[in-house]
Amino acid sequence: MKYRRLGRSGLQVSEIALGSWLTHDDPAQAAAAEAVIHKAYELGINYFDTANMYAGGEAERIMGRALAGYERDSYVIGTKVYFDMGEGPNRGGLSRKHIMEQCEASLKRMGADYIDLYYCHRYDENTPLDETLRAMDDLVTQGKVLYVGISEWGEGQIAEAAGVAERLLLDPIVVNQPEYNMFTRRIEADIVPMCEKQGIGQVVFSPLAHGVLSGKYRKGRELPAGSRATNPEHNHWIRSQGLLSEQRLEQIERLIGVAEQLGLTLVQLALAWNLRLPNISSCIIGATGPDQVEQNAAASGIALPDDVLAQIEGILAKSNMA
Repeated sequence: MKYRRLGRSGLQVSEIALGSWLTHDDPAQAAAAEAVIHKAYELGINYFDTANMYAGGEAERIMGRALAGYERDSYVIGTKVYFDMGEGPNRGGLSRKHIMEQCEASLKRMGADYIDLYYCHRYDENTPLDETLRAMDDLVTQGKVLYVGISEWGEGQIAEAAGVAERLLLDPIVVNQPEYNMFTRRIEADIVPMCEKQGIGQVVFSPLAHGVLSGKYRKGRELPAGSRATNPEHNHWIRSQGLLSEQRLEQIERLIGVAEQLGLTLVQLALAWNLRLPNISSCIIGATGPDQVEQNAAASGIALPDDVLAQIEGILAKSNMA
């Protein structure tokens, strides 16, 4: 496993990270989820990503329980705050009250003394930015949070936050967590260049386009039983982004051909393609079994030649930048 610096910080994170968005949402499958976490750790993955709202806090509990047997300084935990955690006007957003209370709740669920990366899960239009950033800075001062992050903020919002933090001498934002993959590339044009200037690294989610770039969805074949695409609770992103359109499936067939020429799986090709950008510090993968973690982890350290990158760009050129 290879490691990269996270933005301007000195923190080193594994190029492949393990997430818990849709894979740690069933308490009945907790043992399977913990087995995935253990395999990831054995393979050198040191960054584990979760959020307070995943499965109503259950994902944090599973993550904390599985990692409890390892030395705390050997891994990095990222979790998030923003979405509603109950009914009432103050149980969501990025107010000081919600941030402080949810930080304590996350620490309790994970059985942890501190959070390595604490993300503002979305931008809060209803809370002054300086209030949010001061609350995050106070958590850093208290030792409950080590680094401040954001997720799915716009370019202007990130730039404004960086300016406020600098002006008020607050702990800087060092990581952004956006969606990014071969079919969703909107961060390339503005967010990545701006974040490079600000010293903010990217830890991207859905690097396999919600499983579409896993190679299990093939042109002319039935959707695999039990896959995300067949699950009405989990297939919204796939359907809303048209990821199973005829054009996408044709592109996938051509990408599989490129991967096979290199002796790689489509998963490894897609992850290595993401990591071609030096501003991307890590790709968050989801896995339902240890074998999936092994295949994903094998993408670390793969450098795609320029001619292969050009070939991939030609395949993707027919699609619009998402």
